[in-house]
Amino acid sequence: MKRHLTVLLALLTGLLVVQTPAHAGPQAGSVAVTAPAPQQVLSPTPYMGWNTYYALGGDPTEAEVKSIADFLVSSGLRDAGYQYVWIDGNWAAPTPRSSAGDLVANPDQFPNGLKPLVDYIHSKGLKAGIYTDAGPYIPGKCGLGSHGYYQRDADQFAAWEFDAVKVDYLCGIAADLDPKTVYTEFAQALRNNASKRPMIFNLCNPVTSPDWGDYPEEQQSTYSWSYAPGIAQSWRTYTDVGFVGEIKFKDVLRNYDANARHPEVAGPGHFNDPDYLGPELGMNDEEFRTQMTLWSVAAAPLVIGSDVRELGKTSLDILADRDVLAINQDAAGVQAVRVGAAGTTETWVKRLANGDRAVVLLNRGDSPTTLTTTARKVGLSGDRFALKNAWTDQVTESAGTISAAVPAHGAALFRVAKATGKPGVPHVVAGLPQVTQVGGDAVPAGVAPVVAGGDQARVEVTVRNDGARPVFAPRVELAVPAGWTARPLGEAPKLLMPNRSVTTAFTTTLPATAAPGSAALTATTSYEVTGKGRLRQKTATAVVVAPAAPVGDVVLSHHDWISATSGWMSPTVDQSVGGWSPISMLGQVYPTGIGVASPSAVRYYLGDRCTRLATTVGIDDAVRNVGPDGGTSTFQVIGDGRVLFDSGVLSRDDIRQADIDLTGVRVLDLVVGDAGDGGYNDRANWAGLNATC
Repeated sequence: MKRHLTVLLALLTGLLVVQTPAHAGPQAGSVAVTAPAPQQVLSPTPYMGWNTYYALGGDPTEAEVKSIADFLVSSGLRDAGYQYVWIDGNWAAPTPRSSAGDLVANPDQFPNGLKPLVDYIHSKGLKAGIYTDAGPYIPGKCGLGSHGYYQRDADQFAAWEFDAVKVDYLCGIAADLDPKTVYTEFAQALRNNASKRPMIFNLCNPVTSPDWGDYPEEQQSTYSWSYAPGIAQSWRTYTDVGFVGEIKFKDVLRNYDANARHPEVAGPGHFNDPDYLGPELGMNDEEFRTQMTLWSVAAAPLVIGSDVRELGKTSLDILADRDVLAINQDAAGVQAVRVGAAGTTETWVKRLANGDRAVVLLNRGDSPTTLTTTARKVGLSGDRFALKNAWTDQVTESAGTISAAVPAHGAALFRVAKATGKPGVPHVVAGLPQVTQVGGDAVPAGVAPVVAGGDQARVEVTVRNDGARPVFAPRVELAVPAGWTARPLGEAPKLLMPNRSVTTAFTTTLPATAAPGSAALTATTSYEVTGKGRLRQKTATAVVVAPAAPVGDVVLSHHDWISATSGWMSPTVDQSVGGWSPISMLGQVYPTGIGVASPSAVRYYLGDRCTRLATTVGIDDAVRNVGPDGGTSTFQVIGDGRVLFDSGVLSRDDIRQADIDLTGVRVLDLVVGDAGDGGYNDRANWAGLNATC
């Protein structure tokens, strides 16, 4: 604990250069971090760009890459800093080398070869990146590898005038190589290329356990921090953040947490890399804004994984926000650290070169909340502080408290500095509308509320004053969808003193005909500030309106769910996850059910109308075709936050039958966990799912 506090304080005050890790793994305490050797600093701040992999998959073409380059220019993304156009895997010919040993581009994808494409990218004021693997080419298993050709390939990339090289490890792990050894050799080859061309080295070992199976620590991405800072400009810190065409918020958080283990090794010219940005690949706007916030304070390379040509204005604006990018590109190159405990809500802080702090208030939960920290906790002293909201550009003044109303899966980002001059506008936090009760039953904190036609709900909006002066006549008005009603409860106060809050409650009633889907509750908070007049803030929360409850004897998998998640791909009705085969366990085929990968949660609205659920749970027989590793899960049936059934840990050789009393249950959750060993081979089934309603 003492070492953790020492590292945290040093990061906040700027004293730490390289120390033993704050979150040491099993072997971390005995590993010496190698300081970067004196050489040209190729990327003093995190590099920015775009990569083909998540958007274009395995077969990028010359025409597509040119089109992307054109869009980076026309959209303003290039001028915002996104300079690198990176060609990822599967660019090489089916036989990737000529008889002379040179790499050859696939002529179907790149009919003119790579050099003219690089020239085109450069003509647009952009830079070009290329991909290879540290392992050997293995026909039928690994399509491109540089092992045995490091210097030859480095020379060739330089001759083609590439500016950056991403070096994967898929062939490396297949050949059972030592990553530190081969990556060090490749780094030397890049530095010694015949053209003497500077090229960024992105060390990309994505191998992790248990996600990939059981591998020694020194072969995994979680070990790269111990040697990569001395040889690379960036290094991957965990497995891929998603799949081609799919990046989910839960995996963004997973990769961020892994990336945060060793902030002490990041600095100008060498950065931890949690993988790519994924706007519109499976996250909503709020979730992507959170990813952008976290990657920016992590001093992470900002590489877009989506097809930028198809992005909407909101995504493009998030990518190009100047204040957020300035935090990422801060010259100090410091990576954010967590202040306080890990949990559903967290505070992260990044020290900036001029002494300011970038402060993140993160809400991992499924409902909105107001989060609070203090200037003292983030390493600042004094009694007046200027808070600039990096996303809204609003500047307010606080007496020392830093608060924000944060949506579900959201993150507030402030640039905090000591305030000078005349008093500024007080920092008043207008809370997000929050459903706290439905039909008299409390909604647990952090749980997404569910309402249905005919329901009556209590909605609360909390307003707090973090400024040094009072604000007067605070008022909250609540706007609801057409046909709904909202009646305020109680009287509004005449003033709101510093460091105080007030909550306004409303009784909200839905018509019996309320349409299922997402509905917005919008609060308008107004208050008077001396010398500034009456100020207003608008905040909004999306509330789920459930579909109709089931009636009669039903197969629940055939009923509309409220929401459904799966560790990879999507939940599959009446088939194992992926949809490739019927649900089958221990040789028995089940005609109905849901197939998922862990972790997973499937939510149904029952409306207190069901009495019984019968199901059989276990691991699908499909895992017997893919090796012995993994394939362990836990199954829970949860009614209104209360566990009704818990399977314990099940392997591929176990099943459990459950007959569950659903009396009085309004909202039902079917939850699958990974049993603590990751989601590798966890193809889990909810078979049957026969409900009596």
